Amino acid sequence: MIEYSVPWTNADSCSTWLANLVTKALIDEAELTPKPGLVDMETAGAHTDLHIDLMRRSAQALRETFAEMARVAFRSKPYQELREQLARIGRDGEEAMLEATGGTNTHRGAIWALGLLTAGAAIYGPPASPKEIAALAGEIARYPDRFAPVRTTNGIRVRQQYKVSGATGEAQQGFPHVIHIGLPTLQSSRHRGVPESQAKLDALLAIMACLDDTCLLHRGGVEALHFAKQGACHVLVLGGTSTAEGWNALRQLDAGLIARNASPGGSADLLAATLFLDHLSMYGSNRYKVPIGGAFGWNN
Repeated sequence: MIEYSVPWTNADSCSTWLANLVTKALIDEAELTPKPGLVDMETAGAHTDLHIDLMRRSAQALRETFAEMARVAFRSKPYQELREQLARIGRDGEEAMLEATGGTNTHRGAIWALGLLTAGAAIYGPPASPKEIAALAGEIARYPDRFAPVRTTNGIRVRQQYKVSGATGEAQQGFPHVIHIGLPTLQSSRHRGVPESQAKLDALLAIMACLDDTCLLHRGGVEALHFAKQGACHVLVLGGTSTAEGWNALRQLDAGLIARNASPGGSADLLAATLFLDHLSMYGSNRYKVPIGGAFGWNN
Protein backbone atom coordinates (compact mmCIF):
# COMPACT_ATOMS: atom_id res chain seq x y z
CA MET A 1 0.00 0.00 0.00
CA ILE A 2 1.27 3.45 -0.93
CA GLU A 3 1.64 6.01 1.85
CA TYR A 4 -0.66 9.04 1.54
CA SER A 5 0.27 12.67 2.11
CA VAL A 6 -3.24 13.33 3.46
CA PRO A 7 -4.43 10.87 6.17
CA TRP A 8 -7.53 9.18 4.75
CA THR A 9 -7.32 5.65 6.05
CA ASN A 10 -9.87 6.01 8.87
CA ALA A 11 -12.95 8.03 9.68
CA ASP A 12 -11.32 10.16 12.37
CA SER A 13 -8.39 11.40 10.30
CA CYS A 14 -10.61 11.95 7.26
CA SER A 15 -13.23 13.87 9.24
CA THR A 16 -10.69 16.07 10.99
CA TRP A 17 -8.96 16.96 7.74
CA LEU A 18 -12.20 17.73 5.89
CA ALA A 19 -13.60 19.76 8.77
CA ASN A 20 -10.43 21.86 8.82
CA LEU A 21 -10.76 22.51 5.09
CA VAL A 22 -14.41 23.52 5.43
CA THR A 23 -13.60 25.86 8.31
CA LYS A 24 -10.82 27.40 6.25
CA ALA A 25 -13.18 27.88 3.29
CA LEU A 26 -15.76 29.64 5.49
CA ILE A 27 -13.17 31.95 7.01
CA ASP A 28 -11.54 32.65 3.64
CA GLU A 29 -14.96 33.62 2.25
CA ALA A 30 -15.72 35.85 5.22
CA GLU A 31 -12.34 37.62 5.09
CA LEU A 32 -12.36 38.19 1.32
CA THR A 33 -12.54 41.97 0.83
CA PRO A 34 -14.36 43.92 -0.52
CA LYS A 35 -17.50 41.85 -1.11
CA PRO A 36 -20.63 43.64 -2.37
CA GLY A 37 -23.27 43.87 0.36
CA LEU A 38 -21.55 41.22 2.47
CA VAL A 39 -19.55 41.14 5.69
CA ASP A 40 -15.83 41.47 5.06
CA MET A 41 -12.71 42.88 6.68
CA GLU A 42 -13.81 46.48 6.03
CA THR A 43 -17.53 46.63 6.79
CA ALA A 44 -20.59 44.62 7.78
CA GLY A 45 -22.07 45.20 4.34
CA ALA A 46 -25.87 45.41 4.42
CA HIS A 47 -26.01 43.71 7.84
CA THR A 48 -26.55 45.33 11.21
CA ASP A 49 -26.25 42.13 13.26
CA LEU A 50 -23.06 40.70 11.76
CA HIS A 51 -19.35 41.49 11.78
CA ILE A 52 -16.17 39.70 10.76
CA ASP A 53 -15.30 38.39 14.23
CA LEU A 54 -18.77 36.86 14.52
CA MET A 55 -18.33 35.13 11.16
CA ARG A 56 -15.00 33.70 12.27
CA ARG A 57 -16.45 32.55 15.58
CA SER A 58 -19.35 30.88 13.79
CA ALA A 59 -17.04 29.04 11.39
CA GLN A 60 -14.91 27.72 14.23
CA ALA A 61 -18.01 26.63 16.17
CA LEU A 62 -19.13 24.55 13.18
CA ARG A 63 -15.87 22.61 12.82
CA GLU A 64 -17.13 19.63 14.84
CA THR A 65 -20.44 19.66 12.94
CA PHE A 66 -18.65 19.12 9.65
CA ALA A 67 -16.30 16.56 11.24
CA GLU A 68 -19.28 14.53 12.44
CA MET A 69 -20.88 14.71 8.99
CA ALA A 70 -17.69 13.37 7.46
CA ARG A 71 -17.49 10.57 10.04
CA VAL A 72 -21.00 9.26 9.36
CA ALA A 73 -20.47 9.47 5.58
CA PHE A 74 -16.99 7.91 5.52
CA ARG A 75 -16.87 4.95 3.11
CA SER A 76 -20.65 5.00 2.92
CA LYS A 77 -22.95 5.63 -0.02
CA PRO A 78 -25.86 8.01 -0.68
CA TYR A 79 -29.04 6.67 0.91
CA GLN A 80 -31.99 7.99 2.85
CA GLU A 81 -30.75 7.17 6.33
CA LEU A 82 -27.49 9.00 5.65
CA ARG A 83 -29.47 12.02 4.42
CA GLU A 84 -31.40 12.01 7.67
CA GLN A 85 -28.29 11.58 9.80
CA LEU A 86 -26.69 14.56 8.08
CA ALA A 87 -29.83 16.62 8.58
CA ARG A 88 -29.88 15.82 12.29
CA ILE A 89 -26.22 16.76 12.63
CA GLY A 90 -26.89 19.93 10.67
CA ARG A 91 -29.73 20.94 12.99
CA ASP A 92 -27.46 20.35 15.98
CA GLY A 93 -24.86 22.46 14.19
CA GLU A 94 -27.36 25.30 13.83
CA GLU A 95 -27.81 25.24 17.60
CA ALA A 96 -24.04 25.37 18.11
CA MET A 97 -23.82 28.26 15.65
CA LEU A 98 -26.58 30.20 17.39
CA GLU A 99 -24.99 29.62 20.77
CA ALA A 100 -21.64 30.90 19.49
CA THR A 101 -23.19 33.98 17.85
CA GLY A 102 -25.71 34.93 20.52
CA GLY A 103 -28.66 33.89 18.37
CA THR A 104 -27.55 35.35 15.02
CA ASN A 105 -27.86 33.27 11.86
CA THR A 106 -24.44 33.45 10.26
CA HIS A 107 -24.01 30.17 8.37
CA ARG A 108 -27.31 28.26 8.17
CA GLY A 109 -27.14 28.05 4.37
CA ALA A 110 -23.48 27.09 4.48
CA ILE A 111 -24.21 24.20 6.86
CA TRP A 112 -26.56 22.75 4.23
CA ALA A 113 -24.30 23.22 1.20
CA LEU A 114 -20.93 22.45 2.75
CA GLY A 115 -22.33 19.64 4.87
CA LEU A 116 -23.51 17.81 1.75
CA LEU A 117 -20.22 18.42 -0.05
CA THR A 118 -18.24 17.25 2.99
CA ALA A 119 -20.28 14.05 2.99
CA GLY A 120 -19.68 13.59 -0.74
CA ALA A 121 -15.93 13.99 -0.25
CA ALA A 122 -15.90 11.53 2.67
CA ILE A 123 -17.85 8.95 0.66
CA TYR A 124 -15.71 9.12 -2.45
CA GLY A 125 -12.24 9.60 -1.03
CA PRO A 126 -9.24 10.61 -3.13
CA PRO A 127 -8.89 11.37 -5.97
CA ALA A 128 -12.46 12.63 -6.38
CA SER A 129 -13.01 15.57 -8.69
CA PRO A 130 -15.22 18.51 -7.65
CA LYS A 131 -17.84 17.38 -10.15
CA GLU A 132 -17.91 13.86 -8.69
CA ILE A 133 -18.17 15.15 -5.14
CA ALA A 134 -20.96 17.58 -6.08
CA ALA A 135 -22.84 14.82 -7.90
CA LEU A 136 -22.72 12.61 -4.80
CA ALA A 137 -23.86 15.54 -2.67
CA GLY A 138 -26.76 16.08 -5.06
CA GLU A 139 -27.75 12.45 -4.83
CA ILE A 140 -27.85 12.68 -1.03
CA ALA A 141 -29.88 15.91 -1.18
CA ARG A 142 -32.55 14.30 -3.35
CA TYR A 143 -33.50 11.87 -0.58
CA PRO A 144 -36.31 13.16 1.68
CA ASP A 145 -35.75 13.87 5.35
CA ARG A 146 -38.68 12.19 7.09
CA PHE A 147 -37.78 13.81 10.41
CA ALA A 148 -37.46 17.40 9.24
CA PRO A 149 -39.36 19.75 11.56
CA VAL A 150 -42.27 21.60 10.00
CA ARG A 151 -41.19 25.21 9.77
CA THR A 152 -41.42 28.09 7.35
CA THR A 153 -38.08 29.79 6.74
CA ASN A 154 -37.27 32.89 4.74
CA GLY A 155 -35.83 30.65 2.05
CA ILE A 156 -39.01 28.58 1.78
CA ARG A 157 -41.18 31.70 1.60
CA VAL A 158 -39.01 33.21 -1.13
CA ARG A 159 -38.95 29.99 -3.17
CA GLN A 160 -42.72 29.82 -3.07
CA GLN A 161 -43.27 33.51 -3.81
CA TYR A 162 -40.76 33.89 -6.65
CA LYS A 163 -40.77 30.30 -8.00
CA VAL A 164 -37.01 29.86 -7.69
CA SER A 165 -35.14 26.70 -6.75
CA GLY A 166 -33.09 28.16 -3.89
CA ALA A 167 -30.50 26.29 -1.88
CA THR A 168 -32.46 23.04 -2.02
CA GLY A 169 -32.61 23.02 -5.80
CA GLU A 170 -28.97 24.02 -6.11
CA ALA A 171 -27.91 21.05 -3.99
CA GLN A 172 -30.26 18.55 -5.63
CA GLN A 173 -28.92 19.56 -9.06
CA GLY A 174 -25.32 18.91 -7.98
CA PHE A 175 -24.31 22.53 -7.32
CA PRO A 176 -24.24 23.80 -10.93
CA HIS A 177 -23.32 27.37 -9.94
CA VAL A 178 -20.24 26.01 -8.18
CA ILE A 179 -19.17 23.42 -10.76
CA HIS A 180 -19.98 25.32 -13.96
CA ILE A 181 -19.50 28.94 -12.87
CA GLY A 182 -17.61 29.49 -9.60
CA LEU A 183 -14.75 27.04 -10.07
CA PRO A 184 -14.16 27.72 -13.81
CA THR A 185 -14.10 31.49 -13.17
CA LEU A 186 -11.67 31.10 -10.27
CA GLN A 187 -9.37 28.90 -12.32
CA SER A 188 -9.61 31.06 -15.43
CA SER A 189 -8.74 34.20 -13.48
CA ARG A 190 -5.73 32.47 -11.97
CA HIS A 191 -4.55 31.33 -15.38
CA ARG A 192 -4.71 34.95 -16.55
CA GLY A 193 -2.41 35.93 -13.71
CA VAL A 194 -5.07 37.65 -11.62
CA PRO A 195 -4.06 37.97 -7.93
CA GLU A 196 -5.66 35.33 -5.73
CA SER A 197 -8.04 37.58 -3.79
CA GLN A 198 -9.32 39.18 -6.98
CA ALA A 199 -9.70 35.78 -8.67
CA LYS A 200 -11.95 34.79 -5.75
CA LEU A 201 -13.91 38.02 -6.08
CA ASP A 202 -14.37 37.32 -9.79
CA ALA A 203 -15.75 33.88 -8.88
CA LEU A 204 -18.20 35.48 -6.44
CA LEU A 205 -19.37 37.98 -9.06
CA ALA A 206 -19.79 35.26 -11.68
CA ILE A 207 -22.04 33.35 -9.27
CA MET A 208 -23.98 36.53 -8.43
CA ALA A 209 -24.49 37.30 -12.11
CA CYS A 210 -26.36 34.02 -12.64
CA LEU A 211 -27.88 32.96 -9.31
CA ASP A 212 -31.47 33.70 -8.30
CA ASP A 213 -30.20 34.47 -4.81
CA THR A 214 -32.99 33.98 -2.29
CA CYS A 215 -31.21 36.20 0.25
CA LEU A 216 -31.38 39.11 -2.18
CA LEU A 217 -35.00 38.36 -2.99
CA HIS A 218 -35.87 38.20 0.69
CA ARG A 219 -34.18 41.48 1.58
CA GLY A 220 -34.80 43.54 -1.55
CA GLY A 221 -37.17 41.73 -3.88
CA VAL A 222 -36.79 41.44 -7.65
CA GLU A 223 -35.31 44.93 -7.99
CA ALA A 224 -32.39 44.10 -5.69
CA LEU A 225 -31.79 40.79 -7.47
CA HIS A 226 -31.71 42.47 -10.88
CA PHE A 227 -29.44 45.25 -9.58
CA ALA A 228 -27.00 42.69 -8.17
CA LYS A 229 -26.98 40.54 -11.32
CA GLN A 230 -26.50 43.50 -13.65
CA GLY A 231 -23.84 45.04 -11.41
CA ALA A 232 -21.89 41.78 -11.20
CA CYS A 233 -22.07 41.35 -14.98
CA HIS A 234 -20.84 44.90 -15.45
CA VAL A 235 -17.75 44.28 -13.31
CA LEU A 236 -16.90 41.15 -15.29
CA VAL A 237 -17.46 42.85 -18.66
CA LEU A 238 -14.97 45.50 -17.57
CA GLY A 239 -12.35 42.77 -17.13
CA GLY A 240 -13.08 41.74 -13.57
CA THR A 241 -11.90 43.11 -10.26
CA SER A 242 -8.23 43.20 -11.29
CA THR A 243 -8.85 46.14 -13.65
CA ALA A 244 -9.23 49.69 -12.39
CA GLU A 245 -12.61 50.01 -14.10
CA GLY A 246 -13.84 46.71 -12.70
CA TRP A 247 -12.64 47.59 -9.20
CA ASN A 248 -14.50 50.90 -9.29
CA ALA A 249 -17.63 49.13 -10.53
CA LEU A 250 -17.31 46.62 -7.67
CA ARG A 251 -17.24 49.48 -5.17
CA GLN A 252 -20.32 51.01 -6.79
CA LEU A 253 -22.13 47.67 -6.63
CA ASP A 254 -21.24 47.37 -2.95
CA ALA A 255 -22.60 50.85 -2.20
CA GLY A 256 -25.78 50.16 -4.17
CA LEU A 257 -26.52 46.92 -2.36
CA ILE A 258 -25.89 48.48 1.05
CA ALA A 259 -28.25 51.34 0.13
CA ARG A 260 -30.88 48.72 -0.72
CA ASN A 261 -30.20 46.78 2.51
CA ALA A 262 -29.59 43.76 0.27
CA SER A 263 -26.98 41.06 0.70
CA PRO A 264 -26.18 38.15 -1.66
CA GLY A 265 -25.85 35.58 1.11
CA GLY A 266 -26.68 32.63 -1.14
CA SER A 267 -23.86 33.59 -3.48
CA ALA A 268 -21.50 33.85 -0.50
CA ASP A 269 -22.42 30.31 0.57
CA LEU A 270 -21.69 29.02 -2.93
CA LEU A 271 -18.38 30.88 -2.99
CA ALA A 272 -17.44 29.09 0.25
CA ALA A 273 -18.44 25.81 -1.43
CA THR A 274 -16.30 26.77 -4.44
CA LEU A 275 -13.30 27.43 -2.20
CA PHE A 276 -13.78 24.14 -0.36
CA LEU A 277 -13.83 22.11 -3.58
CA ASP A 278 -10.93 24.16 -4.91
CA HIS A 279 -8.87 23.28 -1.82
CA LEU A 280 -9.74 19.61 -2.31
CA SER A 281 -8.87 19.63 -6.01
CA MET A 282 -5.48 21.22 -5.33
CA TYR A 283 -4.63 18.52 -2.82
CA GLY A 284 -5.99 15.89 -5.19
CA SER A 285 -3.90 16.99 -8.16
CA ASN A 286 -0.67 17.44 -6.23
CA ARG A 287 -0.59 15.11 -3.23
CA TYR A 288 -2.87 12.11 -3.50
CA LYS A 289 -1.30 8.81 -4.54
CA VAL A 290 -3.95 6.20 -5.22
CA PRO A 291 -3.22 2.47 -5.59
CA ILE A 292 -4.28 0.63 -8.73
CA GLY A 293 -7.94 -0.31 -8.49
CA GLY A 294 -9.40 3.08 -7.65
CA ALA A 295 -10.33 4.96 -4.52
CA PHE A 296 -9.85 2.20 -1.92
CA GLY A 297 -12.81 0.31 -3.35
CA TRP A 298 -15.10 2.61 -1.35
CA ASN A 299 -17.79 2.51 -4.01
CA ASN A 300 -17.73 -1.29 -4.41
